[in-house]
Amino acid sequence: MLPCSSTLHKYLQFSFLFYFCFYQDSKDQKSYFLKIHAPWDVLATYADVLKIKVPFKVSDIPHGRDIPWEWLSHPFRLPEHVMHPQSDYFTYHFDKTKTDFYLINDKETFFPPSTRNRIVFYILARCPYYKEGRKEKDKTGIKRLLSNGTYTAAFPLHDCRYWKRARNAECESERYNLYKHWARFLCFYKEQPLNLIRKYYGEKIGIYFAWLGFYTEMLFFAAVMGLICFVYGVLSYDDNISSKEICDAEIGGSILMCPLCDKKCTFWTLNSTCLSSWQSHLFDNEGTVFFAIFMGIWVTLFLELWKRRQARLEYEWDLVDFEEEQQQLQIRPEFEIKCTNRRLNKITQEMEPYLPITTKCARYCLSAATVIFWISLIIACIIGVIAYRLAVYASFASVIKDPVRKIQLVGRFITPQLATSVTASCINFVTIMVLNFFYERVAIWITDMEIPKTHLEYENRLTTKMFMFQFVNYYSSCFYVAFFKGKFVNYPGDYSYMFGKWTNLRNEECDPGGCLIELSTQLVIIMAGKQLWGNIQEALLPGRHHPENHYSRWEQDHVLQNFSQLGLFYEYLEMVIQFGFITLFVASFPLAPLLALFNNILEIRVDAWKFTTQFRRPVAAKARSIGAWQEILNAVAILSVVTNAFIMAFTSDMIPRMVYLYAYSKEGSMKGYVNNSLSVFHISQIDKPNLYRDYRYPPGHDKEYTHTMQFWHILAAKMAFIIIMEHVVFVVKFFVAWMIPDIPSDVKARVKRERYLIQEYLHNYEVERLKLQLSASFITEPVSEISSMTDKHERGFQ
Repeated sequence: MLPCSSTLHKYLQFSFLFYFCFYQDSKDQKSYFLKIHAPWDVLATYADVLKIKVPFKVSDIPHGRDIPWEWLSHPFRLPEHVMHPQSDYFTYHFDKTKTDFYLINDKETFFPPSTRNRIVFYILARCPYYKEGRKEKDKTGIKRLLSNGTYTAAFPLHDCRYWKRARNAECESERYNLYKHWARFLCFYKEQPLNLIRKYYGEKIGIYFAWLGFYTEMLFFAAVMGLICFVYGVLSYDDNISSKEICDAEIGGSILMCPLCDKKCTFWTLNSTCLSSWQSHLFDNEGTVFFAIFMGIWVTLFLELWKRRQARLEYEWDLVDFEEEQQQLQIRPEFEIKCTNRRLNKITQEMEPYLPITTKCARYCLSAATVIFWISLIIACIIGVIAYRLAVYASFASVIKDPVRKIQLVGRFITPQLATSVTASCINFVTIMVLNFFYERVAIWITDMEIPKTHLEYENRLTTKMFMFQFVNYYSSCFYVAFFKGKFVNYPGDYSYMFGKWTNLRNEECDPGGCLIELSTQLVIIMAGKQLWGNIQEALLPGRHHPENHYSRWEQDHVLQNFSQLGLFYEYLEMVIQFGFITLFVASFPLAPLLALFNNILEIRVDAWKFTTQFRRPVAAKARSIGAWQEILNAVAILSVVTNAFIMAFTSDMIPRMVYLYAYSKEGSMKGYVNNSLSVFHISQIDKPNLYRDYRYPPGHDKEYTHTMQFWHILAAKMAFIIIMEHVVFVVKFFVAWMIPDIPSDVKARVKRERYLIQEYLHNYEVERLKLQLSASFITEPVSEISSMTDKHERGFQ
């Protein structure tokens, strides 16, 4: 459907290819709609050009055996007419000269809707609209006409209304079936009709929902394991000897700690951190180490099993020999318009536009400088949030602990560290969303400025820029809390200050319960806030329900939102960022996969609802994989092993506790660990010694305030743990990747069988055609000879 405003002052020269229908009864009496329909001959011709695979023989390979306990999955299955089951066929590229070679039962339904609209758009993208004899022979394609305003939109029509079936019972109502059985939230526990999605929207959208569904299924196992680890932390609550000592009035209440800031902070007793120490134990326990190792293996299983699932879909959806979509490799209209220089293409032997190397380098340098500037801006914002933490902590300390204000009860549950961490995380989240809002537009602008030649190149460049920015934007604050906070404090009397001592901004210390609980807080606020904000934005899209007595069918589709070429880009980006949260920092919050699971269950249905009710039907496109996102996921998976190993070693208190238990404890238990982990600092005005968290020699010692041997033992144990954990996980990862083949054996067998049959059947087909031609020529030749002999005899008798 091609709607345009006012008059049609330009026309595409393809009247011999399509049937046209003009509609002028639009409600505003200003828009005109041109409906295009491609007949069989056109579809067959371009199916040959595009090498579209079609069935030529029913598969003779038996299916696998029935799965035991298969009946348990029946409640999660959809009816067969919705799942759109197809007979298993062997397929081959369509050849218009061999139509009797293929299994063509009905020409009207032989090509699925997604293939038909893809062929039509392929033709529209290449049709010229210049007059014969004119020089402007670069005026080609519907995209040019859309960019210059000749047409306002070009889109395939939906097959029916989503809230009702098609009036004609013989017509398919696939949109209605998708809405009823897939796009409603009440269907969250049902499987996805991937074949119907592929048939209606095309393989590119189908592979996205297949990946999202598979990712959600795999999240179930990670969520269950994370929940088990969390439950273990709850059940082992009473066995936490360290927290008991901190909460004990005789032990923790008698330990006077040094002030956590210079001016407004006072001395405090260790038992005031009783609650935070118990909270920290929920995530910082022996089960967390096991869970971190499990997630390293889970990531590998997820990626390897997805490769197998993807290979199966490639075969089932006839994408085995598929190369990049020609529409993706087509030169972008923007490139043709902006590049006035021409040179000979050695392949096509035609003159084509190109970008000079000097111009290209200048544009790339400006693009790189812009990206660096925005990443620096993110880092500056993070430093600003850190400065906020340092400046505001003292205020929270004086307010929360001030008995005059009568909020001591609140202070038992909300420590100054927690209050500062929560407010700073909220500020950081708002900053992230604001920067993200602006950078999305900047990234598109600088990518347009680079003038990529093809659509595929454009999408890959934008993907790289956006992920780099999003990675720094979303994860930098978590990296700070995990690996920098509390690591550069020094000791009383010689504290380290941010920007120097003149700022009075003393470097931040961890919460007395440890930095892990603060990392968990940061992760929950940013991850949950992002997911909640994204779902609210999608769920609050205005509904578009227009009664037929007011709007025609084509107008109902026209008022829907346009699904841009980058529509799936943002969907993938959102999920990959979430994937980073549940892998890079999962050791600090085992419940992260559970939150992601709940979000994705909702995300699938929200995305389905958008596609079926809010968007125009997109032009179908093919894709054999998730593209560049696969490599990004692999990189994040490898990095996650390193980050989790460092979190367990340097952010968690697991290693210091283990060193004390096996090397320094006299009773073979954790008794006395709290006192062992503290160092003494004397202040002359106070008789009682003050303590702080560190391993340093006490005053009066020959090596006073320098690190003890236990500090170096703990550091050596941390490094050994990192090396051992990384090697164990990487060895298991590589072993699992080696053990699991990327392509299932039955798929390999089917591909080989199909290629063998193609050669055999084509050979037999050509032989039969040759026999028919020879037999036809043999029949016609004797007849002509007999007739000539008869003429001779007749002339002889005359």
